[in-house]
Amino acid sequence: VFCFLDPRTDPWPLVYSPLPVTLVFASYLLVVALGPLFMQQRRPLELRGLLVAYNLAMMTLSSYMFYEFLVTSVLGNYSYLCQPVDYSQSELGMRMARVCWWFFFSKVIELLDTVFFILRKKQEQVTFLHVYHHGTMLFNWWSGVKYVPGGQAFFIGLLNSFVHIFMYGYYALASLGPRMHRHLWWKRYLTIMQLCQFVAIAAHSSYNLFTECPFPDGFNTAVFLYILSLMALFLHFYYQTYIRGKQ
Repeated sequence: VFCFLDPRTDPWPLVYSPLPVTLVFASYLLVVALGPLFMQQRRPLELRGLLVAYNLAMMTLSSYMFYEFLVTSVLGNYSYLCQPVDYSQSELGMRMARVCWWFFFSKVIELLDTVFFILRKKQEQVTFLHVYHHGTMLFNWWSGVKYVPGGQAFFIGLLNSFVHIFMYGYYALASLGPRMHRHLWWKRYLTIMQLCQFVAIAAHSSYNLFTECPFPDGFNTAVFLYILSLMALFLHFYYQTYIRGKQ
């Protein structure tokens, strides 16, 4: 079952009500739908300097979040098998709750990925997988921060922020222009890293569905089903890009 809202995080920005995050999501869908029409008669924007700065900033934020998830979980002696949420006002409990909020907020910032694709007229990049992943992560982590900021959820944030260090590093290099393309041979391995992340999260979430752990089964079930959908979409992307594309 889902537990009660966390009074510590409830008044924090974008958390107190589902309305702000719903408005952000609705605005995002509006940009996805109308952005290409707006750019139809316009030249694509380069945005090279902005993209380099943005990707380096996201790489730095991902590094910070990974560090916070890792250090807080080590200091708190977190279990990778069963970890309930620390709802207290303890220093470690608040530290974990704060980095969970930053992780959620990073998902709001990451919506700019799509905006930049549209402004550069890279519409082929705005796939169903891209929009689905960016949009759903908003609500997933909004509910996570509102109800379970910590506990088992730390593992997802830890892995995802680690992967995003490399992902935004890749994007930063790619945004420098064609001369960097020969250094981007590792794109395939980045996708494999993402898939390994999903397998680890699925195993982590499903384990607690069969054991007695004071962490809401509803969240573990939702995470498990959501991760299965991402695995299916990323495997399809991998096949289309690296196997069928090669043939």
